[in-house]
Amino acid sequence: MGDVEAAAADQSNEPDYKRLHAYSLVRNTDMDDEMLSEAVDTAVTACDKFPDNMESASQMLKQAMDSKFGPSWHAVIGEGFGFEITYEVKSLLYMFHAGSYSVCLWKCA
Repeated sequence: MGDVEAAAADQSNEPDYKRLHAYSLVRNTDMDDEMLSEAVDTAVTACDKFPDNMESASQMLKQAMDSKFGPSWHAVIGEGFGFEITYEVKSLLYMFHAGSYSVCLWKCA
């Protein structure tokens, strides 16, 4: 089997939901537009930079938000988790990225 055929076979074995949701989807937020665009861009960059280490991606996202918008940000990136949190108004982001990652970002003082 040639390289092209092997690559096509690998791509066809990917689950359908990963191919359909290769973009970011904001599920719930109350952030203003500037903060939201910065948070989404940073979350996508973190997930793409550390695809196999969600702890490092979460740490990168938290540190970027702490430096840009002040301290006390919290970030969780992973698969299959639930949450119940208390957060400051206009500081919550819950989104999906790349079909399988969920990102929850909030500020709590």
